[in-house]
Amino acid sequence: MEEYTKFWLMINRIVKLYEKMLKKVCDQYALTLIETEIISFIKNNPDLDTAADIVEMRMLSKGAVSKAVESLIGRCLLGRMQDKADRRKMHLSLTKKAEPIIRSIDKVHGELWEIMFDGFSEEERRLYGKYRNRLFENTGLALEERRK
Repeated sequence: MEEYTKFWLMINRIVKLYEKMLKKVCDQYALTLIETEIISFIKNNPDLDTAADIVEMRMLSKGAVSKAVESLIGRCLLGRMQDKADRRKMHLSLTKKAEPIIRSIDKVHGELWEIMFDGFSEEERRLYGKYRNRLFENTGLALEERRK
């Protein structure tokens, strides 16, 4: 199998495994996958707290994010506050009611990490982080160049 194919297959496998593991949290708290992903995203990215941030960073549709955010607000798992400088912008925040869900999501993240890096030495984990950061930087720069 070519390296290119293996690369995409690996990404797809990681996403599928993560979604499968996250589905348990969805079932436990009667949430959709996108609602659970939004809770996770806001918890892990406190500076990216608008629906537009979620759409851009997670590459999800505006409509799906909007519907999920409204559902989470209706269930008192998310709160929203108007931006002081731009009244059109709404900042999202997790409520105390979301804390058990967050703990369950964090547990899934830890389990996924352990599965993925089973048998890796500390040095291999460190190198992975170094290479991942370089790949992230390279692809980010290439995207910026293409936008010009």
